[in-house]
Amino acid sequence: MSRRLQSLLRSGSVLLLALAGAMPAAWAAEPVTVGSKRFTESYVLGELVVQTLQAAGVPAQHRQGLGNTGILEQALASGAVQVYPEYTGTIVRELLKRDAPEDATASLAQINAWLAPRGLKAAVPLGFNNTYALAMREDDAARLGLVTISDLARLPAEAAARLRPGLSHEFLVRADGWPALQRAYGLALRPGGGLDHGLAYEALARGQVDLIDVYSTDAKIGRLKLRVLRDDRAFFPRYDAVLLMRAGLDEAPLAAALAGRIDEATMIALNAEVEIDGRGFAEVARDFLARSAAATAPATAAPAAAPRAGFVQRLLAPDLGRLLGQHLALVFGSLALAVAAGVPLGVWAFRRPALAGVLMGAVGVLQTVPSLALLAVLIALLGVIGFWPALLALFVYALLPIVRNTHAGLAGVPRELQLAAAALGLRPGQVLRAVELPLAWPTLLAGVKTAAVINVGTATVAAFIGAGGLGERIVAGLAVNDATQMMAGAVPAALLAVAVQAIFGAIERLPRWQRQAARESGGRPW
Repeated sequence: MSRRLQSLLRSGSVLLLALAGAMPAAWAAEPVTVGSKRFTESYVLGELVVQTLQAAGVPAQHRQGLGNTGILEQALASGAVQVYPEYTGTIVRELLKRDAPEDATASLAQINAWLAPRGLKAAVPLGFNNTYALAMREDDAARLGLVTISDLARLPAEAAARLRPGLSHEFLVRADGWPALQRAYGLALRPGGGLDHGLAYEALARGQVDLIDVYSTDAKIGRLKLRVLRDDRAFFPRYDAVLLMRAGLDEAPLAAALAGRIDEATMIALNAEVEIDGRGFAEVARDFLARSAAATAPATAAPAAAPRAGFVQRLLAPDLGRLLGQHLALVFGSLALAVAAGVPLGVWAFRRPALAGVLMGAVGVLQTVPSLALLAVLIALLGVIGFWPALLALFVYALLPIVRNTHAGLAGVPRELQLAAAALGLRPGQVLRAVELPLAWPTLLAGVKTAAVINVGTATVAAFIGAGGLGERIVAGLAVNDATQMMAGAVPAALLAVAVQAIFGAIERLPRWQRQAARESGGRPW
């Protein structure tokens, strides 16, 4: 039995080393890494940047849906991302923290002067302004007589209390978001809990919320016949779309193909192709670039919408192998780390009963840290996004069941057997390897199985920081409120969890087969 445990530990170490060795090989080509946030427009613009660079002969890759501005700011500063689409208002208010009214209309040259000490620059103005706004259902706004945000502030207290805002998580905490807007207009509304931007429109249409924050180029504003409340105090700065990049990146190929090529109507049309027609981000970007290059049709004219891909088509899409490989690397890489650390910790806790409670409590506390919070902390500590923070987060979550089950398995070994082994002259290490670990093996393995199954599900969150995996499909589906796309990621993740549990179940039964064979042959079981 001890040989099997040693083999498991060795296999985990080999797997981890293989993963570590594979990463530098993947980085050898050093493609430009393009980031995007977790909403439709950012996905589309990210694809436009990637395809433009590739057409110019520059290797490029897209890290999709990287959470909010804060995560992308860290990624850009660390070099994990070299460029991503951003907006001048966000750069001034959120990144540079400049709140003076005159800063809201700063020129691109002035913004770049402020960015220079950070080693960043804003370049390639795309040609449209995508400002924040507040929107309501048209009939509700007409009934309440709301045209401007000031009208909203003048609502009687009783009417204001009945309104149910559904504001996005980022808008609730941004420097140019709800807190400052509330102060500027004297709004008495309670914001309530945060709601994902991709789900807010459907919640508003179904009457579950009454007021949401929107982007002025969102395609669903017109489709759902919403009233956008006018910002009559000019609180929101201009949000001109630009590419925020590291200072050393050559923007020339991007400027030649994209600068000034996308106006508001074009961007709304591109967003609509994704959100309403159901086309893929890459497909929409590719068609726009082809039309723009050929100049044979207006840039806003989209081809006839292809039928939406069904569930089976999306499930078996060409990216399935890549996403599954990334998911498996995260799950089993973190599991190998957790086994290598968790088993010795469990043995240490068993040998020191007085400190076992402290160790179990510490590992248990780590398990309670929310996954996104843990990822944010690890990104700050490591200075990178992607595979490594996600791997370490999953390692932390896998520790508790392995440490706990190792300790429980060893505690369940009969004291008489330990004394008998000691009486035969075996040293403590020999007793551990020859008696205690073999008898604790079923309980220990059950902990490893639990950790593996938990990590299969938890690994989907890694997509928020660009670590890939099946969560990419879930995050992309959430961005456009596409249940089929979300299920195309959730179903293989669920099937993978079932497969992992079945594999470990077979391993758990293996010792019983070996013991039965040994008894039938008259030999020893081990």
